[in-house]
Amino acid sequence: MPKKFLPLSLATLAALPLLAAAFERADAPTAAASAPLSAAERAAAAPTDRLIVKYRSAARESAPSAAAQLRAEAAVQRHGVRLSHVRRLADGAHVFRLDRPLPAAQLRQIGEDLRNGNADVEYVEPDALMQPQFEPDDARYAQQWALSEATAGIRAPTAWDKSRGAGVVVAVIDTGMRPHADLLPNLLPGRDLITDTFIARDGDGRDADPADPGDWVSAGQCYGGSPARKSSWHGTHVAGIVAAVTNNGAGVAGVAFGARVLPVRVLGRCGGYTSDIADGMVWAAGGTVSGQPANATPARVLNLSLGGAGSCSRTYQNAVATARSLGAVVVVAAGNGSSDVSGSQPGNCPGVVAVAAVNRAGSRASYSNHGTAVDLAAPGGDSAAGILSTLNGGSTTPGADSYAAYMGTSMATPHVAGTAALMLARNPSLTPDEVETRLKNSARPFPGACGGCGSGLLDANAAVDAAGGAPAPVAVAEVEPNDNLASAQPLSALPALVQGTLRTSGDLDLYRVQLPAGGTLTARLTPNPEANYDLVAVDGSGARLAISQLSGAQTDTVSVRNGGSAAMSVALRVRWAAGATGAYRLGVELN
Repeated sequence: MPKKFLPLSLATLAALPLLAAAFERADAPTAAASAPLSAAERAAAAPTDRLIVKYRSAARESAPSAAAQLRAEAAVQRHGVRLSHVRRLADGAHVFRLDRPLPAAQLRQIGEDLRNGNADVEYVEPDALMQPQFEPDDARYAQQWALSEATAGIRAPTAWDKSRGAGVVVAVIDTGMRPHADLLPNLLPGRDLITDTFIARDGDGRDADPADPGDWVSAGQCYGGSPARKSSWHGTHVAGIVAAVTNNGAGVAGVAFGARVLPVRVLGRCGGYTSDIADGMVWAAGGTVSGQPANATPARVLNLSLGGAGSCSRTYQNAVATARSLGAVVVVAAGNGSSDVSGSQPGNCPGVVAVAAVNRAGSRASYSNHGTAVDLAAPGGDSAAGILSTLNGGSTTPGADSYAAYMGTSMATPHVAGTAALMLARNPSLTPDEVETRLKNSARPFPGACGGCGSGLLDANAAVDAAGGAPAPVAVAEVEPNDNLASAQPLSALPALVQGTLRTSGDLDLYRVQLPAGGTLTARLTPNPEANYDLVAVDGSGARLAISQLSGAQTDTVSVRNGGSAAMSVALRVRWAAGATGAYRLGVELN
């Protein structure tokens, strides 16, 4: 018999009949929708088979004392269930498994029975199952409107002139990852922290392999009457929004394509337990988790595109506090229940950056949670226009690399996480509180109606400027003639952002920079959308030092290091390759 689960998820319980469609590829047929459950129905239908118990005297012990274990067993036996110890959490609490799921009201009574007359019990709470936060979507779009579109885009191209996220690690705490070709170069070795082998589906427990084997389920596997659904490849989609490889001539662009993604697998078949997610947060940020090796690449940003019903548990509070104390910014989806975020954890937890979703018009998406605990909003899409990202073509087990559009606060959240990485790359000294404050203060007004969506719409360009650190680039207007080495326009103040124009296909624009000994020059050329330009770096005699010839209207990047003992002259040549002529931006910086 398959193991039965009923997830404690506000968003998922409201949309369980829709999850088959939500987890499919965007071009697949969707399942028939049914009316969402009411709040009362969701609260009533929330069993789980695990409890988290924190003992004051056993904070450092791998298991509770024999006396504590006996008291716990006696308390649950009065409710007709048996209890066994599973493991110790990173914060010292202990996870217990019941031999069958119990409804929320009965779990609360068990908690009262455990605490009654036992001062050693600090708290008891359900080990709730969380779910990926996204809505069904059957649309596929060829363009990433969320990055640059004037109405609701995050203004990423201008931000990329100043930061690409280099040196920052973003943990995607989700379903794991597929080695997608448009993502793999930016992936770090991660961790699978799922303890339950039924949920994990990969045949074992915690290990060093965060690969996503697929989270498909057959009818009735998660709970009585639960529908069958296909694999979502949710973590792969989220990671692509954060840091898909860019300037490679194929696929999609990531918000922070210079950053690295740390995959932490905590969600699988039927969701994922709070206890595993909490440990995943602590491990990702560089904290200690019993039985797990130290994380060699601690993350500065944690992305949690997941959630479930209820107020913020003590377990989540502890994990968030630990991650923040280690310097990590915790970015969380507000949830897809179209209700107040106060009823959806961990989006309602203190210290997180809670993200709501807007559609392409810049209005609050119909599914998005809202409320005073929301910090800001970002593009999450709707049924008319989703968020395109990396995916896998397998309907159950892994297949070929693919791309698809999903929608939800799950998609809004990595836009914010990627922007936080851009900010930290520019100013690594920022604290989690400073990142949150500057994200909120730099957000722009909503172009549409978005009540309860926080301080405004994410503006990556303004957020990078607000990060401080490196100086803002000096705006430079092109001065003709500058079509050869002798007349190359000097750039005396760096970083610089040149606004130039190629007037004909034969036009050349050259800019001269003095590169000091030991310095590295980086230049990025962004043509207008109808043009394809090339960028070439040459020395004082015209000998080529570096060249970038990407197809289409992609951003060409060249880098030159002066390994000598004296300064050298470098000229940057902008030339037409194909398409229309017209304007371009050339960003130049020294490191």
